[in-house]
Amino acid sequence: MKTGYQEKKLVTTAIYHVFTFFFACVMIYPLVWMVMSSFKNTNEIFRTAASLLPEHFSFENYKVGWKGFAGYGFGNFFKNSFIIAGLSTVGAVISSAVVGYGFARIDFKFKGFWFACMLLAMMLPFQVIMIPQYIIFNKMGWVGSYLPIIVPQFFGQGFFIFLNVQFIKGIPIDLDEAARMDGCSIYSIFIRIILPLVKPSLVTSAIFSFMWRWDDFLAALLYLSDPLKYPVSYALKMFSDPTAGSDWGAMFAMATLSLIPIFFIFLTMQKYLVEGIASTGIKG
Repeated sequence: MKTGYQEKKLVTTAIYHVFTFFFACVMIYPLVWMVMSSFKNTNEIFRTAASLLPEHFSFENYKVGWKGFAGYGFGNFFKNSFIIAGLSTVGAVISSAVVGYGFARIDFKFKGFWFACMLLAMMLPFQVIMIPQYIIFNKMGWVGSYLPIIVPQFFGQGFFIFLNVQFIKGIPIDLDEAARMDGCSIYSIFIRIILPLVKPSLVTSAIFSFMWRWDDFLAALLYLSDPLKYPVSYALKMFSDPTAGSDWGAMFAMATLSLIPIFFIFLTMQKYLVEGIASTGIKG
């Protein structure tokens, strides 16, 4: 027989789940609306905006969208996005792990000061450093290429450095001392001891880095001028023309396809993502 406390807890749990389900539906509805609209004819999308399901499912938007524009197909744009996001992710994960290891395990002069500077740099919005960065990269002759987008990722990212520092601090330092007694250098300790133990943190950094670079529109807008080099995030804008007609159906279709890599990564790496964030919050 249930007590009053158990009944109250059951009611509270039910209300919580109902509210969460309702909130999730509200949040996901625009995404579902976009996906369903990609199967509608362009002239039908806003005429039947209140209706989620199309009158007739059509894949014409996907055919038209994949052809791209001005002779540039979306296959090329997807390739560009994978190059930018892939190389940037590799650079960000490796460099942030190295810097994080230095802050967590190595004593050097003014370590606290430099760590504070790194934290302060994290708080600066990109719009603040956008113009100085552009001037620097323009003088270096990098504007018009992928270098301004990819190369900075190889010098550590503040959030990932902080993530790795907190995770490494949770690893017993006795492991380092035992390895040092066996003759391991700081580099061997990092590669053989630390890296295998911070796998959740590395995977978490990789997921966020890939997602951010894949969705990065502003950097492509600033530094790229050749349509052949456009990533998907910037190429989608080409379907919108305020002076003429916008092909919303093709845009929604390609936007739907652009979600597949991110969805696949979250689906396959969810365990490591949750473990990395949870462990980092507990340890340190």
